[in-house]
Amino acid sequence: MHDIAVIGGGIVGLSVAMQAAERFPGLRVLILEKESGVAQHQTGHNSGVIHSGIYYKTGSLKARLCVQGAREMVEFCGHHGIAHEVCGKVIVAINAEEAARLEGLRKRGEANGLTGVEALGPEALREIEPHVVGVKALKVPSTGITDYVQVARKYAETAVERGAELKTGAGVIGFRTASDEVVIQTRGGDFTARYVINCAGLYSDQIARMAGHDPEIMIVPFRGEYYDLIPQRASLVRNLIYPVPDPRFPFLGVHFTRRISGTIDAGAECSAGVAARRISENGF
Repeated sequence: MHDIAVIGGGIVGLSVAMQAAERFPGLRVLILEKESGVAQHQTGHNSGVIHSGIYYKTGSLKARLCVQGAREMVEFCGHHGIAHEVCGKVIVAINAEEAARLEGLRKRGEANGLTGVEALGPEALREIEPHVVGVKALKVPSTGITDYVQVARKYAETAVERGAELKTGAGVIGFRTASDEVVIQTRGGDFTARYVINCAGLYSDQIARMAGHDPEIMIVPFRGEYYDLIPQRASLVRNLIYPVPDPRFPFLGVHFTRRISGTIDAGAECSAGVAARRISENGF
């Protein structure tokens, strides 16, 4: 029997297992992942941005964890030789209404502990991103990029080195409870544990209900649509270019991201039609 079973081999579950194995070396830690390897869902399908924390409400847990987590992610990547770069980004306003919202973002970023956030005029913006046109922008120097699949694999490797056990191909299909243990039924066999930590990402609500708990929420995923700029046009984007967030929508909008591999992504967390239309309207 294991002491702790972590469901989910994405970056969250692997981080939890790695930390548990470090802080409680006497405990038997198990990671259950339904795929054949780790980081095959959201962890392996994102733009690789190390976000600064400029967007989040001051004083919120999300703001504090994002700012602290960005620093720790850069330190972790540097310590383990994982490709990363603190390249910075610009948030660009294209009209007066968006420009007015930028000042609120700047104040929020500073209140959240960011340093070096700077308001830019059109000429200063073009010095950073020569092909971007805007009436005003914010420079956020602490934003970075990395490869979260590499990060997750290092988490898994470290957790196993510290004594954790990783089981892939172990999709959870049910639970049984006894007096002092939980039997986790998976497609790779049954496993018992004293405690179960649910880190199943977009499936967390389903796992909770499977275990007999009502989380009183339903996770509704938003699908992002991203395109690669052709190599001949990659020079249009030097680093990261973001729009001013629109408070009417729960997205960051269409943005351009230089990957750690050197390619350029263009897209957003919205439908393909919206992403394609917005990219077209901005001349890319």
